[in-house]
Amino acid sequence: MQKGRLIRLAENDREQIPFIFDGQPFHGLAGDTVLTAVLMVTGALRQAEFGPEKRAGFCLMGACQDCWIWQEDGRRVRACSTPLKAGMRLCSAVPDSWPTMPEYGEKA
Repeated sequence: MQKGRLIRLAENDREQIPFIFDGQPFHGLAGDTVLTAVLMVTGALRQAEFGPEKRAGFCLMGACQDCWIWQEDGRRVRACSTPLKAGMRLCSAVPDSWPTMPEYGEKA
């Protein structure tokens, strides 16, 4: 089992919620945020934009913008305030495809 940055000390009997992170299957628990679920199984959410450092969220309450990660379809989520949902497919790096925005003139 992979060691994460966070350790769950209580409430281990909640329903398991499956998700994918960087192509690997994991599970969190019902009521977890994306940040909690990911940091339970790995040490970081993503790499810093301007250096080799790894990022794992900073304020943990939606103010600092440090916890943005991607879904496989290119949409971004704020990990600290997004509830984990079954089947989420999350990425620590920008995925190969970005969503199109027809309302801004992009072709679908």
